[in-house]
Amino acid sequence: MTEQGVLKQARPYVNGEWLVDGREKLQVKSPFTGEVIGEQYLATMEDVEKALQSAFESKKEIGAIPAYKRANILKRAAELLHEQRESFAKLISLELGKPLKNTLDEVARSVETLQLSGEEAKRLTGESIPGDASERGTNAIAMTFRVPVGVIAAITPFNSPLNLVCHKIGPAFAAGNAVVLKPAPQTSLIATALLKLLLEAGFPEIAVNMVLGGVEVGQEIVKDDRVNVISFTGGTVASRNICKLAGMKKVLLELGGNAATIVHEDADLARAALMCARTGFSNSGQSCISVQRIYVHQAVVLKFKELLKDEVAKLIVGDPLSPETDVGTLVDEKAAGRIIDWIDQSVKAGAELVFGGKQNGANVQPTILFNPPKTTNVVCQEVFGPIVSILPYEDIDEAIAEANDSEFGLQAGIFTNRLDLAYKAAHALEVGGVVINGTSNYRLDHWPYGGVKNSGIGREGPRFAIEDMTETKMIVLQLS
Repeated sequence: MTEQGVLKQARPYVNGEWLVDGREKLQVKSPFTGEVIGEQYLATMEDVEKALQSAFESKKEIGAIPAYKRANILKRAAELLHEQRESFAKLISLELGKPLKNTLDEVARSVETLQLSGEEAKRLTGESIPGDASERGTNAIAMTFRVPVGVIAAITPFNSPLNLVCHKIGPAFAAGNAVVLKPAPQTSLIATALLKLLLEAGFPEIAVNMVLGGVEVGQEIVKDDRVNVISFTGGTVASRNICKLAGMKKVLLELGGNAATIVHEDADLARAALMCARTGFSNSGQSCISVQRIYVHQAVVLKFKELLKDEVAKLIVGDPLSPETDVGTLVDEKAAGRIIDWIDQSVKAGAELVFGGKQNGANVQPTILFNPPKTTNVVCQEVFGPIVSILPYEDIDEAIAEANDSEFGLQAGIFTNRLDLAYKAAHALEVGGVVINGTSNYRLDHWPYGGVKNSGIGREGPRFAIEDMTETKMIVLQLS
């Protein structure tokens, strides 16, 4: 997208300056049309060093900003984003290939995330603790306070390029921290647009530094001792590398999953099929909690298969900028090619291809597989694409065991009208969140979001992120 023939630019932002000259320039292309829509200027290692030093030197100044001012700035940012919601949504659709109906929703959620962060800035409360619970403390009292950790390294992915940045910068600033942001290389234009908006809203120029680049840039940030907390959303391989490099600092990881949804024999099958279709293929399945494995009771599995096929057939695949489109592109053609390979592998291994399975550039048709072997990638790995697999089961214990037989544990869903069964499954499923009479792919931005096992460490949601972005400081008063 150009404005009067001028390409959009994504540039590093370091110590209050936008950097261009002398830096490597890459073209930014639309994954749907292939046209050049912008330019990305990569940060040098010197830029990274300056960003880290700027954040380190400014952390006390940022921490000294009164809570009400931080709250007002975040709420003003939310207002500006709401005013500019259409332009932000179109930019995400253009840069990522995510359908406009999904990007409008992402912008609305991002507005809410900034609002929530502003509210939480005023809730950094502590407590008083009497000392006389101990014989030695009869003349003492302790008070606790939440204080900022200092510098937050925020490393974000491409799939929700606006809201996931807001989920890191919002709580970090609300808590009084300085931030070094490294957004995904695939979505640098939207990160740049957001940073400009935050500055317009009143963010201090030194509150956020942004560096653009790949793995090497991220590694320099992660291993630096001036960083106090790393907040990373991405894949398991990258997260293991982060943990090896991080040293003595707190690491927050929101990682992937191969989310399971259980459909029991007493469920409302039509509703379950509709919701699985809608939440299994939004953003072409590029969501950590996207519906991937659907365990369906043997007694209703054939009926459910036809209902799901009918619902998926209604989805419109095409131009992300069209308001009618349900499924846009994957992030690039390479990702689309991997999805097709996984489909082919599962069919060769014995799965039935119920629907879809075709590629057109970076588009992949929404695909339904029936009963693929549990060792195939579409079942045991994170697909991160438009594939759902229907897997029959005979009793609920089997379904729960199969859902738990995974290295991941982010979220799960279950459809049933039996309260006892829902309660049993909710407690037995080894995940960070269970949605009853809904799919795995449901999240509100003020709830604690995160997983267990290889799905991560810590929780997102402004209130819960702030707990990890602050330290408890104790002041003790001893009476004579």
